[in-house]
Amino acid sequence: MNPYLAGCILGSALLAAMYFSGRGLGASGGVKYAMVSAVKAISPEHAENSPYYSQYVEKERNPLKSWLVFEVVGLLVGGFISGAISGRLKFKIERSPNISSSRRLLFAFLGGLFFVYGAQLARGCTSGAALSGMAVLSTAGFVTMVAIFGSAYAFAWFFRKNWI
Repeated sequence: MNPYLAGCILGSALLAAMYFSGRGLGASGGVKYAMVSAVKAISPEHAENSPYYSQYVEKERNPLKSWLVFEVVGLLVGGFISGAISGRLKFKIERSPNISSSRRLLFAFLGGLFFVYGAQLARGCTSGAALSGMAVLSTAGFVTMVAIFGSAYAFAWFFRKNWI
């Protein structure tokens, strides 16, 4: 898709989310609520007594009914539909000829792990902190976006040999 068109669509979706729900977009909270539900199902007493989990566990409400969980499910379903419509729905590991598929998958997993950890430290993911923050002209949103692109640029030097 044309990146300018995609940016306009993303901006429109963000504006609609702000208008209809009073909140911006963000995905890490959905993963957090899914994890809280898993911990609650495995060990309810631990979830209720833990300082972290207890703030998300309510006696009368299931954490999986959070709007963030529905947003993440919608992203997955929408991505699947988009891939199917555009003819790009196939299993493929994008990698350089210089690295193996297993190394590529390991780096992808580690990158995702660090990203989720950073999102929890920052109290939100890039879409929540940067995009939604910038949409409301928050200084923190702009600082987050600069930090994201700056750190990606800095780390790219160390990992570029995997793609050349």
